Amino acid sequence: MENLQPEESDFREQREGKQVLAILTIEDDIQLFRGNRSNFLDLIRTGQSMGFIVYVLTVKNLLLTKSSLLGFVFNEKTDSWQQRLLPFPDIIYNRIPQREDEVLPAVKNKIAACKKHPRVKLFNPYFFNKWDLFEWLRLSKSTKPFIPTTRKLVSVTGLSRMMRKHPYLYLKPESGKAGKGIMTIKVQAEKQLPYRLKIQENKKSATYNCASIDKLWSRIHKQSGGEAYIAQQGIKLASFQDRRFDLRALAQKNQRGQWDITGIGARIAGAMSITTHVPRGGMIEDPEKLLAHSFNEAQARKLLIKAKNTALLIAKQIERASGQLLGEMSMDIGIDSAGNMWFFEANSKPMKFDEPHIRQKSLERIFQYGAYLAKKKSEKAGGA
Repeated sequence: MENLQPEESDFREQREGKQVLAILTIEDDIQLFRGNRSNFLDLIRTGQSMGFIVYVLTVKNLLLTKSSLLGFVFNEKTDSWQQRLLPFPDIIYNRIPQREDEVLPAVKNKIAACKKHPRVKLFNPYFFNKWDLFEWLRLSKSTKPFIPTTRKLVSVTGLSRMMRKHPYLYLKPESGKAGKGIMTIKVQAEKQLPYRLKIQENKKSATYNCASIDKLWSRIHKQSGGEAYIAQQGIKLASFQDRRFDLRALAQKNQRGQWDITGIGARIAGAMSITTHVPRGGMIEDPEKLLAHSFNEAQARKLLIKAKNTALLIAKQIERASGQLLGEMSMDIGIDSAGNMWFFEANSKPMKFDEPHIRQKSLERIFQYGAYLAKKKSEKAGGA
C-alpha cells in the first residue's frame, strides 16, 4: 500500500472523461465490507461495460474533502477483492445492507453531509419505514385508494376496534424486510377459541388459538419483543392452486431522470407461509399466467397495465412526500379476487430480481440514471 498517492494528473488520465459511481456500504472487520458481493460484482461489470469507473466504497473511506478515495475493486485474475486508490465519485449508490448499520450516528452524519455536498449526488439515502410509506401515500388523492386500512399497533383497545371492522388482519414490523416478523389474525366468532394468530417463521408459520383478546394481545406482545408494529386490513388476494399471489414491481429512473417500470414479476405464497417472499418459501411465476388463471387473458393484460401505472403513481408520490432523491424502489402490489389493486410495501434497497430480463435491465438503469445525475451536476457546476 506504500505507493497510494498518485499525482492529480494520473487521476485525470484514469478518468478520461468517464463518470465515476461508488457503491456505498459499511466496513466489516472480518470481510472488508458488508453487502451482497455478487450484486456488487454485477454492478461493477455492467458499469464498466457502459463506460463507468465503478467501485465499492465504505462509509469510513468516504472522505468528502479528498480528490481520491480508497475503494474496493474485483480482480478477475486472482478472483478476489482488492483495495485501490480511485477517483472521487460523481454518484453514490447507497447499498448499506442493514437498517441497524444505517442508523449508526457516524453513518447518519456521513449521509447527511453527502446530501448537502455539491461534489456528489447520493440517491436512496435511507431504508423506508412502513408507517411513513402509508402516511405519504395517504396524502395524495391519486394513491390513497390503493392503501389498505393501516393503524399503528399500540393498544389492545385499538386492535379490538380494528378487528370489529376487519376480522382478518396483518401485523407487520415498521422496519421489517423480506417478510420477517409478520403475523396474521383471523377472528372466527363462532369458535370456542375465536382468535387465530399465525406467526411467520422461516418457511412455515406457527398457529396459536386464543380464547380472549387479552391472551391474544400478550402473545403478540411477546412475539413483537417491543418492536414498533402496524396493523393492516387483510385483503383476500387472487390465488393460484389455493395459494395467494401478489405482484412485485421494480420502478427505476431512466436516462431522462423519469420514473419507469423496469419489470413486474409475480410471487406465490409458500404452502405453509403467510407471505409471498421467496426466502420464506414463496415461488416466482409469470404474472400474466397467474392473472389469466384468476380472471381471463384480456383482463389479465389490462390488470398488468393498471399495475404498472399504479406502481408509477406510487413511486412518484413516495419520492415527492419523502423529500429524498430516489432512483429506484421495488414494491408489492396485491390484486384481490374482484380485480382491485392494493399497495402493501415498498423497498428502497430492492433485492435482486430473479427474472433475467428484469435483472439485466435493472443493472443498466442504475448507470443510465447515474449518467443523467452526473450530467445535471456538471451543467449546474458550469452555470455557477
